[in-house]
Amino acid sequence: MKAQPNKVELIGHYGSDETIALSAWTSTSRDLTDEKRQRIPALVQRLWFDGHETPFEKVQLHFLVTCDIASHIHLLKHRISSLNAESARYKELNDDKYYVPDDWTNIIGTQDGIMTLWSDKLIQSTERLILLYHEALKELTPILGRKRAKETARYFLPYNTQVTCDVMFNLRSFANFYQLRSSEHAQIEIQEIAKEMMRIAYNIEGQPLKAALDAIIRRIDIRQLPF
Repeated sequence: MKAQPNKVELIGHYGSDETIALSAWTSTSRDLTDEKRQRIPALVQRLWFDGHETPFEKVQLHFLVTCDIASHIHLLKHRISSLNAESARYKELNDDKYYVPDDWTNIIGTQDGIMTLWSDKLIQSTERLILLYHEALKELTPILGRKRAKETARYFLPYNTQVTCDVMFNLRSFANFYQLRSSEHAQIEIQEIAKEMMRIAYNIEGQPLKAALDAIIRRIDIRQLPF
């Protein structure tokens, strides 16, 4: 068993500022000239600020996210193209990975009159529940069958259990996700995931989405880039 931070990896992307511009220009002419290429950044930003968002759906961002179950639920609540994740209903979760909040590290509590860190309490509780999960799965399987045992043994797994999610957004949907989940009002863990996704997307080699991402960031009144 091990505690580890949540993490985000870009596993694929499609499209660029040019893709967005060409989609918008389909109604007139998609022929590109050097002059039109120079106009792309301004066009892309004007489209976004004027609310012409359909061309942004032509761009795709594909992430692999390892996160706590609470953050996985936040991911599920958005207009995304697709999301698949590890499921304790279909397999036994054997990695035994879990998340401990960084801001719990130095908070002291008491347990049976003994001073102890709350992060340690969470670790101990999590590892006890994970052991119960595996024990229940083993002992329930001969009685209930493997399928039903997996479905019900997972009730022992706490919210800080980590699962790996395959998440794909079109850029319009990603903007919606980023606006809501990078907000100071969102839970810290999903804020960190949203900002890391944006940092990674912004820094794709060659910055193919710079104009679009600049517009998305600035329209939600973030004065500076978050990285």
